[in-house]
Amino acid sequence: MSFFSILYADIVFLFNIPLGQFGGISMDSGKVVGYFGVALFSSRWLLQMGASKKSGKPVLPCLFWYVSIAGSFCLLSYFTFGKNDSVGILSNLFPMSVALYNLYLEFRYRKTLNEEHAES
Repeated sequence: MSFFSILYADIVFLFNIPLGQFGGISMDSGKVVGYFGVALFSSRWLLQMGASKKSGKPVLPCLFWYVSIAGSFCLLSYFTFGKNDSVGILSNLFPMSVALYNLYLEFRYRKTLNEEHAES
């Protein structure tokens, strides 16, 4: 077996450690990661709503994109190692790539502003 095959098998094992029953739901370590990802991914809308309320207009703060990436990463981990579900993997790759692209644009914009400010 290659190093990566062993690593993958070890991660799959860690994602499937039984934790017991909670409210009639069978829990394992992978589900904890998945639920945490759902909580992060959903909470980004609360962050957006709070930032919009504060500014009085619709805005998307940078924290929205960071939380999107963190939530997508947790969900990708869950769907890759816990469920091995290609639909879940694909449905979280796209939002993660959009969030990464938007952060790239934000950093590029800030760099341009800093350069213009330094020149003046």
